[in-house]
Amino acid sequence: MKSDIEIAREAKMLPIGEIAKKLGLSEDDIEQYGRYKAKLSEDLLKKLSHNKNGKLILVTAINPTPAGEGKTTTTIGIGQAFAKLGKKAVIALREPSLGPCFGVKGGAAGGGMSQVVPMDELNLHFTGDFHAITSANNLCAAMLDNHIHQGNALRIDTRQIVIKRCLDLNDRALRNVVIGLGEKSDGFVREDHFTITVASEQRIWRISKKDLKG
Repeated sequence: MKSDIEIAREAKMLPIGEIAKKLGLSEDDIEQYGRYKAKLSEDLLKKLSHNKNGKLILVTAINPTPAGEGKTTTTIGIGQAFAKLGKKAVIALREPSLGPCFGVKGGAAGGGMSQVVPMDELNLHFTGDFHAITSANNLCAAMLDNHIHQGNALRIDTRQIVIKRCLDLNDRALRNVVIGLGEKSDGFVREDHFTITVASEQRIWRISKKDLKG
């Protein structure tokens, strides 16, 4: 029996440009990431603003079966069914986290003969969005610790810091850590934490809303 990755690599994929054409999009409407992936351009929304709104089906709050069929499997099945009926259907899925790929849950591209392809690229950083989020989050954390190291003019209480560093990987050893150990130039010693990248955006958003309210 072939492995998931062997099945995925044998799949005959259409170039993303051809898929875009089936949706009525031109090459200027997409930003390609290789031959089989692309992002939609920012100008596309303006271009489609005069179009009649389509139907939105939200698939949520489904308990998966023991075999793993849940929200994602149901969503893809619905999309394929509409395509079979000749409808113009597009599925919107969140980019999967890298964390579960090496754990019990495994990747988020499906398995066997029912997969989203390219499977390996989908599971391993895809278009790089999570890498960008990780870098932005950790830049904020580094700036905060640098401010404290340089004298803490804002008198930040290091016991009340709620922003966490993040990684797109499940690593229990980094959930609770002590930073700043070593030389004086290595920073101020304090407890810190790492969260998985997919949880970082929501945390920063909550902090921002709270700060805006004063």
